[in-house]
Amino acid sequence: MTVTEQRARPAGPAAGAARRPLVRELLTLRRDPLPRMSRPRWLARLPHVAVGYLAVLFGVLTTVQLTDVYHVTGNTIAASLLTGAAVLLGLFRPIAAWWLALAAAGLAAWQIHDHIGQGQTWPWMPGGLFAFATVLLLVALRVPPRVTVAVVGLSIVLSGLVDALSPPDGATSSSPAAALLFGFAGLLGYALRATRLARTKLVEQETLTEEERAQRTLLEERSRIARELHDVVAHHMSVISIQAQVAPHLVENPSEELKENLAGIRENALEALTELRRVLGVLRSEHPGDPAGPHHPQPTLAELDGLVENVRSAGLDVTTEIAGIRRPLTPGVELTAYRIVQEALSNCLRHAPGSRVEVGIAYGPRELHLCVANTAPTRPAPPSPGAGHGLLGMRERAGMLGGELAAGPCPGGGYEVSAVLPMDPEPKTRTEEDA
Repeated sequence: MTVTEQRARPAGPAAGAARRPLVRELLTLRRDPLPRMSRPRWLARLPHVAVGYLAVLFGVLTTVQLTDVYHVTGNTIAASLLTGAAVLLGLFRPIAAWWLALAAAGLAAWQIHDHIGQGQTWPWMPGGLFAFATVLLLVALRVPPRVTVAVVGLSIVLSGLVDALSPPDGATSSSPAAALLFGFAGLLGYALRATRLARTKLVEQETLTEEERAQRTLLEERSRIARELHDVVAHHMSVISIQAQVAPHLVENPSEELKENLAGIRENALEALTELRRVLGVLRSEHPGDPAGPHHPQPTLAELDGLVENVRSAGLDVTTEIAGIRRPLTPGVELTAYRIVQEALSNCLRHAPGSRVEVGIAYGPRELHLCVANTAPTRPAPPSPGAGHGLLGMRERAGMLGGELAAGPCPGGGYEVSAVLPMDPEPKTRTEEDA
């Protein structure tokens, strides 16, 4: 996913919720789990444990107050279960938990209506007041501010209406305390939600900035590599090609073998220049994977015979064996397989002069198997100016396709490189974790 695509993507459920009608928001039963704490990780589930504890506490407290304080003689289990369930449901479905809490509060108020003593609170019991405030806090943590205002406002209005329509004799109104407590719970939830969203947005912006910086650094590095390749390697390859072309004219009566070898040197130099121009085009392109970019036709396994002949002409005894039904593969698999065989043969030329090399390719139902094995060298290998990144590059190519590559010495002093490539590799994509 590119940086532009990330910026164009909607900001998740919160953005969608802001566009829905308020009535629909108040009637939704959608799942909206309470986010975990980001730091410290070992306390990520602490809020969920605390809410579960409060659910049990308020459920038990409701039973105690109904029976011991208000002396309700009927069934008090329903109100207690509804109160605890509402707090617990607030972890997953906040709006549904609010409606359930209203039902629990209404049932408790109806049960205590005829048992109110002098000075006792109505329509909220002390425990029920704090249980409902907990539910409002859980709601405000997940819903947009306008929904929080509507939920808190409706709760206060309904509390006042019940208190005004049927107040018991001698009861003390708990509606003013409810208004203050509910308003505080709504403001606290809004502040915590705003802080969490701001922190999430900051992390997203930092991620985007880091990706842009990495992309810019990558482009600058590729441009630098392209300049160095052009200024150094291309120059030397051009000189080699010209010298190979002129050399036969500097020798009196050159032999046919000498002419043939010099012609081969010039041909290889020209091919290297062509390949270098293609690499420079890719390095200078901002989107190297874009099909519209400058591309030389990529080598495939169909050109394996030419590669093997080229290595044979350099003095290496190479045999090939192909098993299975030979068929065209995806361009990525074809190119990767060719490059792995090419690099393995180059290593044989550099590190195992005079050895016998066997190249094996097996076409399976779902995988392509490659094997390049050489015997022990018959003479010491000359010093190699390479950086030793050949095996690393082969492993990276195989890994990009979801394949595997193994390399190691064989009994008798030889060496073997084997790879398994999937026929239809799945492209790797980045996943993004929800905040």
